[in-house]
Amino acid sequence: MRYMGIDFGTKRVGVAVSDSENKFAIPHSVVGNTKSLMDDLNTVMCENDVEVVILGESKDFKGNDNIVMKKIRAFKEEVENNLHKRVIFEPEFLTSHQAESIQGKHDLLDASAAALILQSYLDRLNAL
Repeated sequence: MRYMGIDFGTKRVGVAVSDSENKFAIPHSVVGNTKSLMDDLNTVMCENDVEVVILGESKDFKGNDNIVMKKIRAFKEEVENNLHKRVIFEPEFLTSHQAESIQGKHDLLDASAAALILQSYLDRLNAL
């Protein structure tokens, strides 16, 4: 069983998967936030034996929900109901900016942000 990390965006969704030992997050892909999103995610889940999704929880500087958070909550429900996967929120703050500062701007930037979200969760999970 592996974990999938998701950096949800209204136009693009970054995807990362854990390694087979669930110690490292690996950027996987960036998929368009289109009508085929659930199918695209399901394909990645099946190919990588994903059972649990770690979804970035977007807050502002004061700790309040960002504008996109309402859509993220709806997306969480859709994954749980349609793909039958457990979804866990992981606090994320400026992960896209952080990924860009580490790697520069590139096509898989959103996947790198998803990997940062997933790695944060895996680090805490493995520290137990």
